[in-house]
Amino acid sequence: MEPLKNCPRDTLAAIKGVLTDIDETLSTDGKLTAEAYGALEALKKAGLLVVPVTGRPAGWCDLIARFWPVDAVVGENGAFWMWHDAGAGKLRTRFIQSDAERAEGRRRLDAVRTEVLREVPGTGIASDQPYRAADLAVDFCEDVPPLPAADIERIVAIFEKHGAHAKVSSIHVNGWFGDYDKLTTSRTMMAELFGADIAAERERYVFAGDSPNDAPMFGYFPNALGVANVRDFADRLEHKPRWIASARSGAGFVELAKALIAARR
Repeated sequence: MEPLKNCPRDTLAAIKGVLTDIDETLSTDGKLTAEAYGALEALKKAGLLVVPVTGRPAGWCDLIARFWPVDAVVGENGAFWMWHDAGAGKLRTRFIQSDAERAEGRRRLDAVRTEVLREVPGTGIASDQPYRAADLAVDFCEDVPPLPAADIERIVAIFEKHGAHAKVSSIHVNGWFGDYDKLTTSRTMMAELFGADIAAERERYVFAGDSPNDAPMFGYFPNALGVANVRDFADRLEHKPRWIASARSGAGFVELAKALIAARR
């Protein structure tokens, strides 16, 4: 991971779009600062495509797609994407799985939920769980006292024992049934919604993130960036980002936005 300040200006100037995680990448200590929100708007005004790619639930993504200065949002680690269709004046959602597949997945996740709560004392189900369409989010530090790393690994192991995928974010372990993740859905979205072949020009898109569930994106995008707190998970990242901001969380995202906009002038 090299400092963002070392990234060549030509590389930054060629960037066409920014995909970004939300928790502790855009947010700071659980809050979205005015500066980070302003950075999203500044990127849009500068002509870049802006797409949050998050583990947060469908209920949050509905608001993000409608109210934030973004082109679309990928939610629940790739279960769907949402966008506001300005021409039709309505919100649209594209799920990766059918209604029946999601219903079966939720049924199977009920057993995971029961076992996690029984076997890992101190954990909890995320407060945003009622607004989720496809996954189960287990809280290990957002609304419960922080759990040790060994307990987080136990939660992951329970998901995997049941045949579910499990990804660790900065606050939750998210689990689901289905062969998708942040990367596969982002690629499908870019092709279907924007007609973009990001496989052919990966170097012209940036992904910004901070935690292990961002690792597939870090590995795919040659110019992926980690905000400084990505170092907290460095020993657990299968793939690390090419660049790293000097600042943590939302301030690190602002640093990226300023660098991209300055390079385009």
